[in-house]
Amino acid sequence: MTSSPLSPHPDQPANASRPTPPMDAGHQARTADASHPAPPADASHAAHPARPVHTAAALRDLPRSTGARAVVMTMGALHEGHATLVRAARHRVGPKGQVVVTVFVNPLQFGAGEDLDRYPRTLDADVELAAAAGADVVFAPSVDEVYPGGEPQIRIAAGPMGTLLEGASRPGHFDGVLTVVAKLLHLTAPDLAFYGQKDAQQLAVITRMAADLNFPVEIVGVPTVREDDGLALSSRNRYLSGPERCTALALSAALFAARDRLAAEEALRVRAASVGHHPAPDRAAALAALGEDRAAADAHAVAYAAAGVLHGPAVARAAARAVLDDAARLDPPLTLDYLALVDPSDFTEVPDAYEGEAILAVAAKVGSTRLIDNIRLVFGAGRPEATAAQEGGTTTDAADTADAVDVVDPATSTTTAPSASPPPPSVTSTPPATPPTTPQGPLGAPR
Repeated sequence: MTSSPLSPHPDQPANASRPTPPMDAGHQARTADASHPAPPADASHAAHPARPVHTAAALRDLPRSTGARAVVMTMGALHEGHATLVRAARHRVGPKGQVVVTVFVNPLQFGAGEDLDRYPRTLDADVELAAAAGADVVFAPSVDEVYPGGEPQIRIAAGPMGTLLEGASRPGHFDGVLTVVAKLLHLTAPDLAFYGQKDAQQLAVITRMAADLNFPVEIVGVPTVREDDGLALSSRNRYLSGPERCTALALSAALFAARDRLAAEEALRVRAASVGHHPAPDRAAALAALGEDRAAADAHAVAYAAAGVLHGPAVARAAARAVLDDAARLDPPLTLDYLALVDPSDFTEVPDAYEGEAILAVAAKVGSTRLIDNIRLVFGAGRPEATAAQEGGTTTDAADTADAVDVVDPATSTTTAPSASPPPPSVTSTPPATPPTTPQGPLGAPR
């Protein structure tokens, strides 16, 4: 199984006169270049009150701009992650374009016992934030407006991809997501639709639906926004108590641990390749030339790597699992739902010998709050180009994905993940992996 490469430049202004190209079955969502995060709304687009509309008729009556129309679908309770989506949309369509933000808490994607009733409704604040980020219109319909006469008898099925991970934990969830996304795409008639990469599986099924059913819209993925401590932004973070939040940091810490351990293993493989299969005296000399102070230990590590014992996917899984296992013993504990390393094209688990791009996804509950997160990793061939993909992977929630759709969704001080560290403040994506700066033993463990 292989994944399609990510398109690197979704931030060029859209041309409304240019028809949206058809998407083949292998089409992947375009992803904002993490090295060029979405800038503030264009200076030529002065902040102004976004116009709230509540009916499909009122939305149809709005004049279309001369530029392209972009939509950002949310379930409200907007935060900086959503604002990043809106700014990315505004930047793409330019000052002549139009940005529509939808605010709709979709009952079809909530299962029995989930938090539909307590999901926050903050429309006035949402309109204000959307306008400040560059939105022109906020479409906030009622349930009766979206589903007149009750729940729809006809729904869109997410297929096999919709039964895995989130779909297995929340049966029918993605059918509800795709049904409302399809309706909102029809109602808003956009040229582009922006979703966050934090909800990676959601982004994948929406992209597949648009391709398979020939929706004339470009799906754009935007990098995940994180708080200064590494926690991915989510509307549900507000449910966490102080101690629960400390435990919740283990989700991002586990992902960073996997990324950093993979970088350490790749650095070890590079050293193994540079030393080669020389006789012992030549091997020691080569190690000395590399500046190694402890040649004997490194000779063992390099020989271990050269023997092909290590496999990136297994190492990444183990590093993340160690952090999560520690978090399960905290008070309050983290209750793991799943940790999966999957092929982005179909969300099936990748084997240990896998080479290419993969998504490491995690879902867990802390207290009564369920959270998700993910990071993109690249294994084997093409590893030198991994940085951009890894930045993109955890990389929208360049926000909570447009939760229209929002999935219910460092290690704490007691967690012991090697090299796991949150990204620096005010970043919109996971920082690129870097080789370890301290001497490493077998499996990248500090010595």
